[in-house]
Amino acid sequence: MAASGPHSRGVRNRILLKLEGDGFAALAPHLERVELRQGQTIHAPAEPIDFVYFVETGFISVVAVLEDGQPLEIGLIGAEGLAGAAVALGVDRSFAESMVQLSGEALRMPTAIFLEQLKAHKTLEAAVLRYAHALHVQVAQTAVCNARHSLDQRLARWLLAALDRGVTSQLPLTQEFLSMMLGVRRSTVTVAAGMLQKAGLIEYRHGRISISDRPGLEDAACECYGVVAAEYRRLLD
Repeated sequence: MAASGPHSRGVRNRILLKLEGDGFAALAPHLERVELRQGQTIHAPAEPIDFVYFVETGFISVVAVLEDGQPLEIGLIGAEGLAGAAVALGVDRSFAESMVQLSGEALRMPTAIFLEQLKAHKTLEAAVLRYAHALHVQVAQTAVCNARHSLDQRLARWLLAALDRGVTSQLPLTQEFLSMMLGVRRSTVTVAAGMLQKAGLIEYRHGRISISDRPGLEDAACECYGVVAAEYRRLLD
């Protein structure tokens, strides 16, 4: 296969875009483009991580599942990273559930081959390890956010993070799904969403949330959004 870079292949994943022609050419035969369907579980808790997924479009939620079965989102993965990054740290099983929240596509690679490629390509290894740390920062800050900030602030933070990864001002998300991700009752999400809508920041109808005023939504969000966004820019850009 002739050497060619990820740009010429129409690749969108930011980790893969860091690779030069020869480096990407070594990975390309092992990458399979797959559909990500909303609600699909790609990694289950305590199950082996058989594949890693370089997200191209849409985004994946990292979800902690409590003993009573209640899910709570602790992280988001979009085209800036990959699902299954923990394998680069020597982990072979998933701690949390990785579930598709916004449909899209990913480039999938068997974990065994991925680990071989990490050893062979230092640029890939460096990019993946930096991303793994960035995701850790996001998960840690989310824990702080859930403990200290009001639901309307948390909802604004979450919508901004989802907007960053969904690359669209319209998100096909129901309040029921949001309540599950934020770990609260649907009626509570309704009140918080109503406050943001009344302020002219979002518009919610028919299972779709539209962002009307992003700067205003950033003002309404807690500090956690800015902290994580700045760290992602520092580590990944």
